[in-house]
Amino acid sequence: MSADDVLDDIEDIVGEGDLTALERSVARSNAVGKRVKKTPNNKDPAKTNKVIPKVEENGSIIPGTQKIWVKTWGCAHNNSDSEYMAGQLAAYGYSLTDEKYEADLWLLNSCTVKTPAEDHFKNEIDDGRARGTPVVVAGCVPQGQPKANYLQGLSIIGVQQIDRVVEVVEETLKGHSVRLLGTKKDAEKKKTGGASLLLPKIRKNPLIEIIPINTGCLNQCTYCKTKHARGELGSYPPEEIVARAIQSFQEGVCEIWLTSEDTGAYGRDIGSSLPELLRQLVQVIPDGCMLRLGMTNPPYILEHLEAIAEILNHPRVYAFLHLPVQSGSDCVLTDMKREYCVADFERVVNFLRERVPGISIATDIICGFPTETEQDFDLTMELCSKHRFPSLFINQFFPRVGTPAYRMERVPTKQVKNRTKRLSELFKSYQPYDDQVGQRQSVLVTDISHDKNYYVGHNKEYVQVLVPMEPNYMGKMVEVLITSASKFSLMSEPLTSPKRPDVPEALEKGQISGLAASNTSSNPGAVSSSSLSGRLWPILGISSVIGLRLAWIFYWRGRR
Repeated sequence: MSADDVLDDIEDIVGEGDLTALERSVARSNAVGKRVKKTPNNKDPAKTNKVIPKVEENGSIIPGTQKIWVKTWGCAHNNSDSEYMAGQLAAYGYSLTDEKYEADLWLLNSCTVKTPAEDHFKNEIDDGRARGTPVVVAGCVPQGQPKANYLQGLSIIGVQQIDRVVEVVEETLKGHSVRLLGTKKDAEKKKTGGASLLLPKIRKNPLIEIIPINTGCLNQCTYCKTKHARGELGSYPPEEIVARAIQSFQEGVCEIWLTSEDTGAYGRDIGSSLPELLRQLVQVIPDGCMLRLGMTNPPYILEHLEAIAEILNHPRVYAFLHLPVQSGSDCVLTDMKREYCVADFERVVNFLRERVPGISIATDIICGFPTETEQDFDLTMELCSKHRFPSLFINQFFPRVGTPAYRMERVPTKQVKNRTKRLSELFKSYQPYDDQVGQRQSVLVTDISHDKNYYVGHNKEYVQVLVPMEPNYMGKMVEVLITSASKFSLMSEPLTSPKRPDVPEALEKGQISGLAASNTSSNPGAVSSSSLSGRLWPILGISSVIGLRLAWIFYWRGRR
């Protein structure tokens, strides 16, 4: 793959949705003694080489000794949930593996936004069943439709029950089916953000911390099934989010992503707001580190435009915003129940482009919504042609069972594909970054390109910048000269020696977040933290796996 083909993973692409007021079927915590049937598939040699779990002399499975394979679909919120579940399993003693057919159990974390993602999820379940591997499912699909036929007999971890993953995995390995789908509530019986942000986790990228700031949303969009799973808005307290950020910096993280189904709605259920949270966060971001704001829908940012512009201009906040519009037609937006009009969307775009120099605004379009006419789509083309968004996520409409749009008469498939092609050709017709060639920029290097030929950094506007693969560049700020531009990225030449952010060395890949937090206190670059994982986990588990496992048992039992 060439550098021109590298497209960055813009976090909450999946967050385009929302829903109908359909109620979820919430099951009580229970365990059903049901033995998993072993039926190896002899067609695949890899599937017949099943690793036998370790057992005690009496034939019982020894918990915490098995290999777990974790597979994730969907948005940054889902990825954060998987990181937390992986961290808890590893802290308890389980081994995580990238080799699915070597694993003793599969943990599949699903996405319900698009039909293809759910189809892939179903295929993995079928594969696991065929080879007799115990499967635990998590994420929005089982939470939103736990009674689906293909989920029967499987253990389910609800989106707000990820702190009980160890319990579910242990019971599943014993042959039981466990379903935990409850909603976490505070003392006043109000929905909260979910499992504690201070749980142990294993970051996919040790340099990047993904922090969910809320779950659910306030919308009732007619095409989206995400709200069936994530429900109404539930925000985390600002102090818990800030504590998680501080702990992350202690562990060498240099970039934080804030994520949720709608970051703009944050705090409306707890008497706070997104600007209030961001003002607290920027105070604890060390020099050389960056914060990225997640997807926000237009209605909830309109009243905070001045404050958001001020935050996005902060030197340690990326001047980037993911703002889904979905359609350029007010008639279609009304049918979608998006709760804003095109003029509202353009007001946000124009205001931020005027107040935040160079800001990158990404947006989403759904082609072929059931009530979209050719005239409606022409308006969408006009909107995208006018604003020439540097990141444009083009999606065909997917009818999701249980949503109002599912019952609507659909646009013929041929027309939907034609509209998708037209919009894609428009997007390909312009180069959004040509004006940056010749500029001197500071970039924070945090990743490796898809073709493995470059390191990947981002400039202030969160544009992807490719730099040479010099080991001392990773996790550091580098001054570069932009030498050329492609559709999705910039090519650069370093001008100065890299500068290390004011944080300790990052954790090793696969190391558990929280276990090393207390050890950074002697490091002059460390940030103080009163987090649970910074104080409790090192005391409990460093010296002995057995001690850690016992402590973990008491921990999750106390949360039941």
